[in-house]
Amino acid sequence: MANLKRLKRRVLQQAVQENLDLLNGSSRRRRKRRQRILFLRHALLAALPLAVLAASTYVLSTMASNSDEVMVVTQVLEVPETNTGPGNETAEPVSLPAPGRIEPSVLSLGVHKVVLDPGHGGFNSGTVAPGGLQEKDLTLDISLRLKKLLEEQNLEVLMTRDTDVSVDLEERTRFANDHRADIFVSIHVNWLEAREVRGVETFFLGATDDPYLNRIAAAENSDSNYSLADFRTLVESLYTGIRQDESRQLARAVQGDLFAALRTVTPKLRNRGVKTAPFVVLVSSEMPAILVEVSCLSNEEEARQLAKPYYRQFIAEALANGIRSYATSLEPDDLQPPKEET
Repeated sequence: MANLKRLKRRVLQQAVQENLDLLNGSSRRRRKRRQRILFLRHALLAALPLAVLAASTYVLSTMASNSDEVMVVTQVLEVPETNTGPGNETAEPVSLPAPGRIEPSVLSLGVHKVVLDPGHGGFNSGTVAPGGLQEKDLTLDISLRLKKLLEEQNLEVLMTRDTDVSVDLEERTRFANDHRADIFVSIHVNWLEAREVRGVETFFLGATDDPYLNRIAAAENSDSNYSLADFRTLVESLYTGIRQDESRQLARAVQGDLFAALRTVTPKLRNRGVKTAPFVVLVSSEMPAILVEVSCLSNEEEARQLAKPYYRQFIAEALANGIRSYATSLEPDDLQPPKEET
């Protein structure tokens, strides 16, 4: 900045001297001084940007030194230089790769806290078998058994209800969200119109065109206190990328182990698969979430089996195996147990 002031002062002095020379009629000296002044003016114009840049650099460096924030550069994309010479008048557009899905195992994300949601409860009995066996009692008993099994795997397990009480649907997922659960598993017992059918199925969040599944979802969502004003918010959360992908993986793991285990004692059991449905308890969750229909209370033979404690324990063990399979899939490869050679 001091050099800039001296340069300005010299330009002013030369201008004054030129005026004196003009008064004295010295044309030759006037031309020389005019050339010198032009040179100095160009030098001044060239120095100005450099002075501004130096001042800006000083200000930014001062701000950075006084700031507590740390700037981290995560990635630098190098754009190749384009040749605009003859024959290359149009530069090729630079294409950048689309962002891909980040696998949770890369970040060492695991399952440490599980929220179990025994379906129905209190005044809401759910489905009821002709003999009086109620869904709300079955789901609570299976969930309590499952909780014990998961705790033996060193997982923290919370339940939306552990007694026969009514819990609003939104309260169930709010409970899981508030406790920052890693996964949410809602346990139900199915009722099929074709009462001869015996099957298990697992749902994760998504829309469906199946009228039957829409009726099932409407029945399960009937206790929701959401209003029409909440509809847009609920719909906008239907598809949330990684959460939905992980819900699908969780559903596949649980459905696979549940069906594989139960068909060993129920040969006629049907694998009804993994499906999507807009259940409210899945819509509002902020973590991978599934709803499992662990049996069909509409089938008389299966209802008799559900009345036996050993069969409910068998279901709980199958669910625990499915959750463990999913949790293991999230671990880095070097932490997973080695596969046995066949």
